[in-house]
Parts: sequence; structure tokens; C-alpha cells
Amino acid sequence: MQQEVIIVGGGMVGLSLALMLAKSNIAVKLLEAIQYPNYDDANLAPYHSSFDARNSALSRRSVQIYQELGLWDALQEHAVPILEVHITEQGSFGKARLQAEQEKVESFGQVIENAWLGRVLLTQVRAEPLIELIDGVKVTSLNQDADLAYLEAQRGSEVLKLQSKLVIAADGRDSFCRKALGIGVDEHDYDQVAIVTTVQTSKPHNHVGFERFSPLGPLALLPLPGEYRRSVVWPVKKGTEHEWVGEDNDQHFLNALQQTYGDRAGKFQKTGRRFSFPLSQVLAEKQAVGRVVLMGNAAHTIHPVAGQGFNLCMRDAYVLVRYLKEQLAQQADLGDAAMLQDYEKSRLTDQQRVIKFCDSVVRGFSNQNPVLKLLRNTGLIAFDTIPGIKPLVANYAMGLKA
Repeated sequence: MQQEVIIVGGGMVGLSLALMLAKSNIAVKLLEAIQYPNYDDANLAPYHSSFDARNSALSRRSVQIYQELGLWDALQEHAVPILEVHITEQGSFGKARLQAEQEKVESFGQVIENAWLGRVLLTQVRAEPLIELIDGVKVTSLNQDADLAYLEAQRGSEVLKLQSKLVIAADGRDSFCRKALGIGVDEHDYDQVAIVTTVQTSKPHNHVGFERFSPLGPLALLPLPGEYRRSVVWPVKKGTEHEWVGEDNDQHFLNALQQTYGDRAGKFQKTGRRFSFPLSQVLAEKQAVGRVVLMGNAAHTIHPVAGQGFNLCMRDAYVLVRYLKEQLAQQADLGDAAMLQDYEKSRLTDQQRVIKFCDSVVRGFSNQNPVLKLLRNTGLIAFDTIPGIKPLVANYAMGLKA
């Protein structure tokens, strides 16, 4: 009898993981609280709570995973490679530049709008016979014993009772499953919200991504498909988001971008609708309890400053599937608690390195103390000039040294 896994949460991580499992001949029930959109127009990717206005900078490792799944050709149509990365601080001398050609790689990664990434993933999931997709369903209880994990879920007036050897909880930062298991979290509120949008500039992006540290917050400007389109992710102080969202503030927002970036991107000509998302770091105290394993933001939600969150989740998912394939080959229990704890231990080094790096960047560049400002700009110069540092950092950022 084929073993079946239940995934709770059908965002980008849940969908990607379901496809990885199906490719490994493991059947999946995928539960998602929100009803998915129907894609009637081939040229549109409407926003959904899981596939919103944000963009993902897919690392080379994440691209490789999608290539293994046979999805990259479909995703590549909506993605654009990053060939250079420029790191600067407004009003300071420090700067650093990474160039794919110098590092002898095709690119540092690919930027794709989440709406398109979600559309491609969902379309593939719907076509996969080993995946049963159940959307518009809210999980209301999760229990387990030595043999099985048990879920109850509500869909309208219908109550679903499900059981599985293994439950994967990928149900987000405020995970119901994590709370049901009594797993605590270590949470830090950055007192920031991310302003996210798309802009048009007078100069072509030329596949260059900018990270610009400013007194308002660390501003990321990444290339998008279309020669003059760029994505903006700008974490600003919580409570100031009303200054940046709303159509009446379009010009104010463009002016602030212009002042922060100068003329590197040319003139900021148009802006799309702005969205705001609160920023905090939420780390689960455990990621595997009995027959349940946490995945995605349920396991670790981190600051988007270096674009590493989704890529870290993809590496987690890939390694978990490797463990499950070994269990399957041995006809062993997919929900074996000892195996899941081994998986968790195997991921801690990579996770802690990425979490610590992102948190350190946010804290380090948020402090406007003149001495610290001097130190970090000196550090940028050192990074740019000392041999051997760039390849090491670039490989970690691309997910190739995890």
C-alpha cells in the first residue's frame, strides 16, 4: 500500500514540496485554507494570499531544484537573471559589487513575481495524479499517537477527518499546527513593515540588483521581466507605512526612491500599487515532534533583507524529501520520529547561519551610530577588495554551500 503524506498549507513552499514528493512517488494530500484562483487568462496571474505582490529572488540552488522537477522552462518565461549585485549605503563611501562573470557563474539567481511562481506551481500540482488538492479548508485539530497523526478540518459545513503516517505543517508564520503541538517560538519584532511594489525606470535594469542601506530602511531594487521594470522591497519603520501606500502618495513614494537611489536607475517614472507586510523573526523551538514536521515559515520566518527566506525553505524541503525517499526505499515508516529528528539536526547549521546573517545585517545597518557606520562601510570596501571573500559569500548566497 502506498504511503500518503498530508501537507497543511499550500503556499509556495507547500506546493513545491508536494511536487517534490510526487516526483519521488509519494502520494500527497495538500490542504489549503484559502480557495485557489482559477486561471482563465493565460496572460494573467491574479494575486492570492499565498502568491501576492512580492517577488522571490530564487538562488541558483532553488533554480536547480525546479530544473529537477521539470518546471524551470515554464518558470523561466516569467523570471529574469541577476548578473550583478551592487551594495551601498546612502551618504557613505562604502560599496561592493558582485559580478556573475567574475565569479564564473551563469547568474546569482533569478527574480520571479510570486503571482507567476504560484500560478506555475499550482497548475502543475493540479495536473499531478499523486497529489490530492483540497482548498478552502481550515484545519481545526491535530493529534497523534504512536502509529498515526490525525487531522480534522472544516470546509463549509463539511467536517473532514484525515489520518497519515506523516503530517508536514507548512501553514505559515502563525501556524495552527505548531500551536496545536504546543511548540513555542522565539519571536523578535523588527518594528518594521516592508513596502512592496513594482516600478518603472528610465534606465534599463541590465540585470543588476541593488541593495541600498538608507536611514529609512534597507532598500532592495531587483530586475523584473521587461527591460525597465524593477521590484522594490523597502522595510520602513512600523507606523509610517501610511506615507507610502495609497494612490495619492505615488509621487511622494517615487521622490523618496529617487532621493535614496540617486540616478543609478535613472528616473523613477511610475509605481504600481504598494502593499505593506509586517516584519518579524519567528523561530520555532522545535521543528519535528512525533509524526509532524514544521516547514516553511511555520519553522522559521526571517527578515527579507538578503532574500534568503524562501531559498532556505526550499533547501529544507529538498533535504526532507531525501530522507523520505530513503525511508520509502527501505519500506520504512515515513513518519518515524527518530528520522524526522535526524532531518531537523541536519538542517540546523544552514538555518542558523542564514538566520544569524540576515538578523545581523538588519541590526548592523539600522544603527546610525557614526562609529558603526564607519566600521560597516570599511567592511564593504574590504569585501570588495580582499581576494577570496566574494566567491565564498556568493556561493553561500546562491545556496551552493548549504
